[in-house]
Amino acid sequence: MQKRVLGRSGLEVSALGLGCMGLSFGYGPAVSKDDGINLIRAAYDLGVTFFDTAEAYGADNEEWLGEAAAPFRDHVVLATKFGWKDGNARTGQLDSRPERIRLVAEQSLKRLRTDRIDLFYQHRVDPSVPIEDVAGTVKDLIAEGKVGHFGLSEASARTIRRAHSIQPVAALQSEYSMFSRDPEQGILQTVEELGIGFVPFSPLGKGFLTGKVNSGTTFGEGDIRHTLPRFQGEALEANQRIVATIGAVAQRKGATPSQVALAWLLAQKPWIAPIPGTTKLYRLQENVGSTEVELTPDDLREIDYILTNMPVQGTRYTELGMKTIDT
Repeated sequence: MQKRVLGRSGLEVSALGLGCMGLSFGYGPAVSKDDGINLIRAAYDLGVTFFDTAEAYGADNEEWLGEAAAPFRDHVVLATKFGWKDGNARTGQLDSRPERIRLVAEQSLKRLRTDRIDLFYQHRVDPSVPIEDVAGTVKDLIAEGKVGHFGLSEASARTIRRAHSIQPVAALQSEYSMFSRDPEQGILQTVEELGIGFVPFSPLGKGFLTGKVNSGTTFGEGDIRHTLPRFQGEALEANQRIVATIGAVAQRKGATPSQVALAWLLAQKPWIAPIPGTTKLYRLQENVGSTEVELTPDDLREIDYILTNMPVQGTRYTELGMKTIDT
């Protein structure tokens, strides 16, 4: 697989990473430990060298990644995150106090079975803690050799600039896909100016862009999509048009809708590295195949026309979830 460098940080990753959240959090029951470890190792065998987890996904998530990556630890980039009160994202309460950041770092190092966290993100911006204090704490952890690079998630341009002035930000991780284009309104321009890489999470629109979600789809207990406005009623019906139209482009390219969606992201900038997640080997293989899909300038113009004329209906999160997004 091709490699990419996240901005001017020098941090090299595979063009496509693996988001590990869904193995244990957010989309229903967790997979078994063996299945989770096997999927991570299969991703490495397919060329993936960029793995993303977080304290908030549960201790198992980091532990499985640590065990899975142990045989090839020095050949991969492990990213994890801090920032939720007691590590519980479901409450919507944040905690990025310096002492909490340090505690999470120590816990993550143990669970990941490593002596350094390659990329340490603030999961969400905590308005009660100056971002300068957050950046300064991670700067100290970098000086101590416990962290390699500093990252932010869902941060505004103003916050990014303030943090970057204290400790260079290697990567911003935010939701970005054909289904969520908010970063195009100033964020991508800011990170490009500052030399920061961009890591889109939910690059397949939380599964919507696979073409497998429709009005007959039911989301089980523990699946965050059960409450998300974009997956409900009239919004879901309206958003089906986007997937159907992109599907026609995919058919012409001899690819799947998922592959076109990921190829579209990869075509935006050379410092963008999406991290699609999955629990299924065949989906993992399909996602990796997107790196071989080439979209021409005409393809990109056609897709842009489609997305401009078929705006997504419904907000990304519930009201509680939207309150944690830095604006």
